[in-house]
Amino acid sequence: MNEDARLRLLGLGARARRVVIGVTGVRAKLQEGVGSGLACVVLAADASLRTQEKVGRLAAARGVPVLRGPSAERMGAGLGRPSVQAVGVSDPALARGLVRLSEE
Repeated sequence: MNEDARLRLLGLGARARRVVIGVTGVRAKLQEGVGSGLACVVLAADASLRTQEKVGRLAAARGVPVLRGPSAERMGAGLGRPSVQAVGVSDPALARGLVRLSEE
C-alpha cells in the first residue's frame, strides 16, 4: 500500500475536479442514486465511526467500492485542505489506479 502514490492520485483528481471532497459532498453525490458518478470512495484511516457508517453503508448500497486512505490530516494536506475524512472519486481511471494501489 503506497500511501504517497494514493495521495498523489487524489491530488491529481482534485486539480482535475474529478473528486468530491468532504463527507457532506460525498454523501450528497451518493444519494443521487444509481449513476451518481462516483467510481470509488476513499475514507480516512481515522474517519469517525459515524462517517464510516454513513458514507460506507451508502456507498455499499450503491455498489461503490470503499477504500481505506491515509489519516484525515494527511489526506487533507495532500489535497490542500484541513483534515478530510472522505473523498469521492468520479474518474473511473483514477478509481482503478487507487484500487490497484490499495491491493498492493
